[in-house]
Amino acid sequence: MKNFPMFLRMDGRRVVLCGGGEEVARKARLILKTEAQITLLAPTLEPELASLVASGRAEHHAEIRDETFENAALAFIGTGDDDLDLRLAGIARAAGGVVNVIDRPELCDAFTPSIVDRDPVVVAIGTEGAAPVLGRAIKTRIETMLSPRLGSFVALAGRLRGAVAEAFPHAARRGFWEWAFSGEAWRAHLDGRERQAALLLKQAIADRQAPKMTGHIALVGAGPGARDLLTMRAVQRLQAADVIFYDRLVDPEVLELARRDADRVYVGKEVGACAWPQDRIDRLIVAEAAQGRRVVRLKSGDPSVFGRACEEIAAATAAGIEVEIVPGITAASAAAAALGRPLTERGETDTFVITTGTCRPEDAEPDRALLARPGTSVAFYMAVEKAALVQADLVAAGAPVACPVDIVASVSTGSQRHVSTTLGALADTVAHHGIESPALLMVRYPKSMAASVSQPVSSAA
Repeated sequence: MKNFPMFLRMDGRRVVLCGGGEEVARKARLILKTEAQITLLAPTLEPELASLVASGRAEHHAEIRDETFENAALAFIGTGDDDLDLRLAGIARAAGGVVNVIDRPELCDAFTPSIVDRDPVVVAIGTEGAAPVLGRAIKTRIETMLSPRLGSFVALAGRLRGAVAEAFPHAARRGFWEWAFSGEAWRAHLDGRERQAALLLKQAIADRQAPKMTGHIALVGAGPGARDLLTMRAVQRLQAADVIFYDRLVDPEVLELARRDADRVYVGKEVGACAWPQDRIDRLIVAEAAQGRRVVRLKSGDPSVFGRACEEIAAATAAGIEVEIVPGITAASAAAAALGRPLTERGETDTFVITTGTCRPEDAEPDRALLARPGTSVAFYMAVEKAALVQADLVAAGAPVACPVDIVASVSTGSQRHVSTTLGALADTVAHHGIESPALLMVRYPKSMAASVSQPVSSAA
């Protein structure tokens, strides 16, 4: 390690930025997050920098003065003139400042890290100037891990530290803070219930006892497959989970985002199989949460779209356990993105429907005649095995056989497949290409086809 990482106190200290262009403006944005006094050294300033001077947030030296670098803690230099940058760096060092010459690592005393700002929590990522692009990529990953609300909760905790020290003996404080940053107050704050979070913390301090950890169930959408399609909240719940119950279609890379010590329980389910019946899953997740554990029920796609969320919510509610839904990107949205085609099109398809091809054994088939309407785009989930029936029902209800159909299998994964066909050839196409689940049948009935006359259905139907 050539560079020693350290956080500098900047309140009341001076920072000199040499140059009046966009590169210096970028550094100014970072320094503005601190309480440092800013001096801008340049003959002219671009508009953003000029506005800092006009507002009184920075002072402007059009030319170097005797006092320009006096007592300066830091100097950022980027005038666009290599010789001038070198001369200013020497003057700044002679005055005792730490120097960063923008994009000239060989002239730098210090490097600007990539920063994840959750004030007062700050994460800095440095690569010693060797790979700033990599530093920014790491920053992006950490941004998804830390809640945007983290900083305000930490600030609240900081204001209560004195009260905690008075209410709890030293040996008990760690337990209180572990509860504070993982229990009900923490979850309330993350959900935007900041007032309730503060009341819970203050009540625990008044009672001189941290509440017993309560269980929690999160029904988390893992998205269609690709790990980078998870929401930030989904990642946060995975990293906080004590135990994760996951489905067959969840990509193993998604599980890598969880804590290493979290228990992982496979409850894979396939159409027509019942090795893990729903009531057994319901009992398991409730039993784990009843022990005070944080449970994630990880489902492919979105839990609210054919994810049996109703049964699991009902089981948790009946047991008095807090439950939440963390939405995920559903397969239809991912398929549309993969095809570069929107789910609706102004003037052609103004209605979008999500439906299933597979119901419970005791249920009747859906009334697909309702879907054969001009201006409708339909995504059929779990319908590959019933492609012939879907085709026959829609054509019988009046949908033209020329309606375009996209069949997308294993969307957003490395094994994604896409086949284009028409409604009249749907069943034959599925059979010819050997398409199997998981796959979507995406049927469009544009308004412009409303006058078309349906032709006889394919023999495969």
